[in-house]
Amino acid sequence: MTRASVFRRRDQAYGDKDGVNGGATSRGNDQEKRSQDGSPAANKQLPLYNQDGHQVNHAGHKVTPGIQPDGESGRKWFNPLHFFRICWTSSCTASRYTNVLWPFTIAAMVLHFGFRDLELWIFITAYIGMVPAANLVGFAGQELARKMPKVAGVMIETTFGSVVEIILFTVLIVKAKHQMEADPNAEPNTAVIRAAILGSILANMLLCLGLCFFVGGIFHPQQVFHEAVSEVGSNLMLVAGMALVIPTIYYNTLLDRTGEPISAESLKIARATAIVLLVAFCVYVWFQARSHHGLYEDILEADEERDHDRHKDLRKPKLTLTEAILALIIALTFVAFMAVFLVEKIEYMIANHNLSDAFLGLILIPIVEKASEHITAVDEAYDNQMNFALSHVLGASIQTALLNTPIVVLIGWGLHVPMSLDFEIFDAIVLILAIIVVGNFLRDEKSDYLEGALCVFVYILIAICAFFYPDPQHGQGTSSAHSEAMTEGAARMLKLI
Repeated sequence: MTRASVFRRRDQAYGDKDGVNGGATSRGNDQEKRSQDGSPAANKQLPLYNQDGHQVNHAGHKVTPGIQPDGESGRKWFNPLHFFRICWTSSCTASRYTNVLWPFTIAAMVLHFGFRDLELWIFITAYIGMVPAANLVGFAGQELARKMPKVAGVMIETTFGSVVEIILFTVLIVKAKHQMEADPNAEPNTAVIRAAILGSILANMLLCLGLCFFVGGIFHPQQVFHEAVSEVGSNLMLVAGMALVIPTIYYNTLLDRTGEPISAESLKIARATAIVLLVAFCVYVWFQARSHHGLYEDILEADEERDHDRHKDLRKPKLTLTEAILALIIALTFVAFMAVFLVEKIEYMIANHNLSDAFLGLILIPIVEKASEHITAVDEAYDNQMNFALSHVLGASIQTALLNTPIVVLIGWGLHVPMSLDFEIFDAIVLILAIIVVGNFLRDEKSDYLEGALCVFVYILIAICAFFYPDPQHGQGTSSAHSEAMTEGAARMLKLI
C-alpha cells in the first residue's frame, strides 16, 4: 500500500461528509513527493479511517483507544477457540515448529511427579520442554508489544524474554539456599549461575547475532542498520562487560598477591556493582524511552517498511489484551516448572554424565532459556528488519548484564547466599573478546552471511572448550600448582587485552 493511497482512504472517508473529495489526489501527490527522500520520518504509517470516521487497522478492525493499530484484535475479552488457534498459527514459521515440542513439556511433568528415579529422562524432557514454554512467553510478549508504541513495545518484548532467565536464575539461587540449610559447612554451588550469566550474553552476541547475519545474508546480499542502534548497543555492552569482569580481575589479582581468600570483600564489591548496574539500566531505559524516543521510533518504523510480507503479518488474527495476559501466565507457569525440574537434576548430570559447570552454564542453559528471543530475532533478520533484530539481540544482552545480573546478586543478598561476581578467568576473557569481535562487526553498519558464519564458528569453539573445561568443585584441577598456573596465565592474558 502506497502512502498516497493512505491519504486517499482518509480523505475519501471524510470526503462525502465534508465535501472535499477533490483534495485527496493533491494531498496524495504531495505525500508521494515527500516520501521519496527516504528519511525515516517520511516512512511513517499514516492512520486509516472507515466510512464512519473511526480509525481502523489494515485488517479493518476499529482501533480501541490506547491500543496501537498493529495490535488491534477486533475482539474483546477471551475466546478459547480463537485463543488456541492464534497461539498455534499466528507466530512465525520457526515458532510454529517449536509448538510440536509441547508433548515434551507434559512428559517432563509426568516423569517428575510419577517416575522420579528416571533422572536423565527428566532432565532431557524438561530441557526440550522449556523451548515451547519460552516460545509462548515470547509470543505473548510480542502480542502485548504490538499494542504499544514501537520503542516501548520492543523493550517490553525483550523484558518478557528475560523473565525466563530471571526465573531460572532465581530457582538456582533458591537451590543454593537449600544446600546451605542442609549443610551449613558446605559452600553453595553458584558457579553454574555465574556461568549462565555470561553464557546468556555470549549466546545472544555470538550465536543469535551470528544466525541473524547468516540467515539475513543468505536472502539479502548485504543488510544495513542504523548507527544509533549498533553504536549505542555495542558501547553499552563493552561498558557492561567491563563492569562484570572488574570484580573478577580484583579477586584474582589480590588472591595472587596474598594467597588468602577475600570472599567478604568480593561480596561487597559484587553488591555495589549490582547497584551501579541497576542505575545504568535506568539511564539506558530513559535514553531509549524518553529523551531519544523519537529517533528510535522513526528508525523502527522505517525498518518495518523493509518487510516484504508485512501486509500478511498485519492481517493475521491477534490476541486480545486479556488473552495475551492469560497466555503469559500459562507460559510462565510452565517455564517455572521446567526450570525447577532442570535445576533439580543439574547435580546429577554433573556427577554422573561428566558435564562441567562451565558447559551447563555457558552453553546448555542459555540456549534453551533464550530460544524465543533467538527465533524472533532471526525471523526479523530474514524479513530484512535488521534494526529490530539488533534491538532484540543487543537489548537482551544489555538486560542480562544491567538488569538480570544485579537482580540475581540482590536476591542472593536477601537470601544470605554468597552470590559474588568472581567469574572464571576463561569465562571473563571470552566475554570481553566476544564483545570486541561483535563491536568490530557492527562498526561499518553492514552485515553479510560471512560475518554471521564467523560469529557462529567462534561460539562453537567456545562450546568445545567449555565441554572440556575442568570443574574444580568435582575433583578436577584442584592442585595448587594448577591454580598458580591458571592465575599466572590469566594475569598475562589480562595484560595482553
